[in-house]
Amino acid sequence: MSRSRAPLVAGSALVVAAVTLTTACSGTDTGNGASASRATAAPSPSRSYPLSSDPRTIPAVREHTPARGPGWKPGEDSGVVAADPELADEAKLLAGELDIDYRGEKPPRSGDVQLAMAPSDKGGQESYTLRTTGNRVTISGPGEAGVFYGTRTLKQSLAADGSMPEGVVRDTPDRPQRGFNLDIARKHYDVDWIEDRLREMADLKLNQLGLHFSDDQAFRIESDTHPEVVSEDHLTKAEVRRIIKLARSLHITVVGEIDSPGHLGAVLKAHPDLQLRNTQGVTRQGAIDISKAESAKIVDDLLGEYAELFPGKWFHVGADEYQALTVSDPAASYPQLAAAAREKYGDDATIEDLSEGWLNDRAAVIREAEKTPKAWNDGFFSGGQVTAHKGIEVEYWTGKEIGARPPQEYLAEGRKVINLNDEYLYYVLGEPNDFTYPTGERIYEQWTPFVLRGTEPVAKRYSKQILGGRFAVWGDLPNAQTQAQVAEGIRMPLNAVSQKLWDPGEPELSWEQFKSLADKIDSSD
Repeated sequence: MSRSRAPLVAGSALVVAAVTLTTACSGTDTGNGASASRATAAPSPSRSYPLSSDPRTIPAVREHTPARGPGWKPGEDSGVVAADPELADEAKLLAGELDIDYRGEKPPRSGDVQLAMAPSDKGGQESYTLRTTGNRVTISGPGEAGVFYGTRTLKQSLAADGSMPEGVVRDTPDRPQRGFNLDIARKHYDVDWIEDRLREMADLKLNQLGLHFSDDQAFRIESDTHPEVVSEDHLTKAEVRRIIKLARSLHITVVGEIDSPGHLGAVLKAHPDLQLRNTQGVTRQGAIDISKAESAKIVDDLLGEYAELFPGKWFHVGADEYQALTVSDPAASYPQLAAAAREKYGDDATIEDLSEGWLNDRAAVIREAEKTPKAWNDGFFSGGQVTAHKGIEVEYWTGKEIGARPPQEYLAEGRKVINLNDEYLYYVLGEPNDFTYPTGERIYEQWTPFVLRGTEPVAKRYSKQILGGRFAVWGDLPNAQTQAQVAEGIRMPLNAVSQKLWDPGEPELSWEQFKSLADKIDSSD
């Protein structure tokens, strides 16, 4: 297999000249004494095409075998057919996007696109093969997601250059988790805006949307178990199900997050008796008193309720920035926490152990719901009496917070890590606390999944433990940008993240070429 960079010259040809052969038929009487001659028919002109170039898409395809031919573009009689009934939705979507007919489960004909399951194909559920030959495109793969990604490649190639080049694409992502994280707690976003982002994500082959919907400022999803904690501006459960339905059709998993034991201000506003207080009775913002049984009960009620609402594989339990651990002497300031730690985990236990035990208990609720728990990296401590469960995925965002350790330590413990490096992947509204809006150019040129903290990558030997990454929008100063400004500000960063999670190697396009391609593809929508 090879990758060809030879230019595709649409419609170019080497014309083979027609040759007329004349044979004398001497001695043949035509009846009038004249000799006759017979001419062979001139052959039709044939066309010889140069080898095709790679399709131009974001993310770029990882392997393309070029071939000679005109490629494919929709014609008047073109249609989309599904070889398998489970691909009908993907086929209908593609037909609508290309403005051609969906012809159902029928044999393909010239000019058609066929979608087909191929269980025996090598590769994971997100891999696919796209063949373009004989004025026909066939997209196949072992899973529905992979076939869907093949349709995104076809759609983008048509948008970029008007055709799908002749040849065979074999493509698969480098990382299984590729996504976008959205703080809807501190800034309310309407359903249409979120759905627009889902469609953009799908075209970029991103497959995970994180929704951080509970924080100090607001609780943004309707609740049946604790309606008193819900903020005035919020999403109804019907709206969340609508978002999830669209996401599932685009092969995107929506991951809910309820952060605790910190960032619970909206819940504590309705339950001030659970607020953490020091010996002087002073409260700490967003911190719940984890020595109280009622604190665990209300959080577990909410976790159980929303684990059911979000049907995907994961749920996020937070665990970052617990304010009890930010003071100079936590045990002196919060003796009730120190006493609870000793009672539960032994005389040598500390408030860090109590916090780690809290994380494990909340993660157990999520595992009971048959999901994988996720938590922020600064909620994992070392050297104490309690160790975080190894089944919790570490969402590494910073090395700046108390409790945060270098990413190598988490990896050396054998933990699975997802990259949300705040140096590159944090879009914090209003740019507080020395944050600046990240650029697609910087991500494209400098970041890879191995760059978990700051600008330095971890060793390649940890590759299998780094499951992917997400670009995150946080609403610290929610009025700093409108929804439209956020959408425009994150457009190119999402394009760059998509490229680097699909293929973390050195991109073949320069940044200017990449941006120009993204602009052209986007303008066609």
